[in-house]
Amino acid sequence: MRIVYIAILLHSVLYACNSQDDSMVENKMGGDSVVEDMMEGGIKEMQPNATAAMARVTNVSFTGGENNYNFSVTISSPDTGCNQYADWWEVISEDGKLIYRRILAHSHVNEQPFTRSGGKVAINEDSAVIVRAHMNNTGYGTKVFKGSVATGFKEATIEKDFAADLENTTPLPQSCAF
Repeated sequence: MRIVYIAILLHSVLYACNSQDDSMVENKMGGDSVVEDMMEGGIKEMQPNATAAMARVTNVSFTGGENNYNFSVTISSPDTGCNQYADWWEVISEDGKLIYRRILAHSHVNEQPFTRSGGKVAINEDSAVIVRAHMNNTGYGTKVFKGSVATGFKEATIEKDFAADLENTTPLPQSCAF
C-alpha cells in the first residue's frame, strides 16, 4: 500500500516539475523539495504553495495612442480546465478603480504562458496603472505589472486584498468554453 502511495505521490511531483511554475513543488516544511524529503526516507505532509494556484502577469506591451491603447498581456497560470483557469486580466488605477477588463473565455491548459490583447484602454501616457490577472477559483494574484505608457511597465507585488471588490464588478465571465 505504501509503495502505491509513493508512486502516486512521485507521479504528482513529476507532473508538477514539468509545469511552468516550479514553485508548485516547493515544500513549506523546510526541505528543498518533496522529492528530497521522500529520498530521505520519510514522507512529510505536503502543503500547497499559496501562490501556486494564482495567475501572474509576466509581460505587458501596448500600442495605440492617448485614450485608445491596446494592451497585450502575458499570463502564467496553473490552468487545469474550466474548474481552474485565468478568467480575466485587467488594468486598474493606483487607487483601485477598474479602467479596463479583458475576459478570457476558456482555459489555457496547453498554452503557458499565454498572451491576449485587449483595448480600448482609455488612459493618457502618464497615467500610472496596474495590470493584474484573476483566477476563477482563487481570485487575484499578487504578482502584477505596474507603470505607464510613458515609462513602461515593470513587475511589482501588491497586497492580495488590494481592490478585491473589483472581483464582483462587471464585466464578468459568463461561461468557460473549455
